[in-house]
Amino acid sequence: MSGELKVEGQFITGSNYTFLGQVIYEDLTLDVVYKPSRGELPLWDFPTHSLGKREVAAYVLSEALGWGLVPITVFRKDGPLGPGSVQLYVEHDTDEHYFTFSEATKQKLRPVVLFDLLANNADRKGGHILEDAQGKIWLIDHGICFHEEDKLRTVVWDFAGEPIPEDLLNDIQDLLARLEDTSCPTYQELACYLDPGEMTALKRRARRLLREKTFPSPGSRRRPYPWPPV
Repeated sequence: MSGELKVEGQFITGSNYTFLGQVIYEDLTLDVVYKPSRGELPLWDFPTHSLGKREVAAYVLSEALGWGLVPITVFRKDGPLGPGSVQLYVEHDTDEHYFTFSEATKQKLRPVVLFDLLANNADRKGGHILEDAQGKIWLIDHGICFHEEDKLRTVVWDFAGEPIPEDLLNDIQDLLARLEDTSCPTYQELACYLDPGEMTALKRRARRLLREKTFPSPGSRRRPYPWPPV
């Protein structure tokens, strides 16, 4: 997404400035979601102007796992409103979300749960899980992920106590092997967007899943659900 980036409109929901835009490259035009860093609401527990880079890290993590859950996301330094994340817009029914999904659709969400555990997603609302016309699941809004401390807040606890499928454990094992190798492209790319402590915490979360091999249950020490839930 290295073509011209144009702003077409603004999403009015959400706490941070988010824009619908287009990337135009030669004869190709793509609808995108643009989140300029200067439009981020300051948070006490996340570094200022870091949320866009976390959006990109989430895409890198999804691709490294081979799960294809996060739309293509890049960090553009030359955006019309300054540096920020640019993500391919996914066409979807805006009335459909986790709380309206059929049971069959919810059964597709095991990788979603594991992805959020690895990314330490502090805000997995029901409306951040999309299903496109082909039935593929997509995940959006990952600005407050990858904190060193346990921040997981999600609406998806459907599989608590179940064994993690072997194929998904194998994907996590492969990810961990690449994160342990500082010369690996996966490690180097993630390290562009996360600090060393956050990289260490990501590896720690992967090891825990591989050790326990079970989907966790909501903890009682703090609120495990986001607000609002959609």
